[in-house]
Amino acid sequence: MRVSERGQVTIPKTIREQFGLGINTEVEFVVREGRLELLPVKESRRKKIDDIYGKKRFSKTTDELMSLLRT
Repeated sequence: MRVSERGQVTIPKTIREQFGLGINTEVEFVVREGRLELLPVKESRRKKIDDIYGKKRFSKTTDELMSLLRT
């Protein structure tokens, strides 16, 4: 396996399947005891943002909030 000019490598399909590395799986490189390990990120930052997006509930309407911002 070779590293491309852009620093990319292709992970063999059998290894991707074995470790659950699907499309858009985020991974990180970790150096341990002089070895390089590729690990899936348990929970991506994007997922954390998506999980809270749109969840905040306000007691005021949008018009009331906009009015507060304009004053």
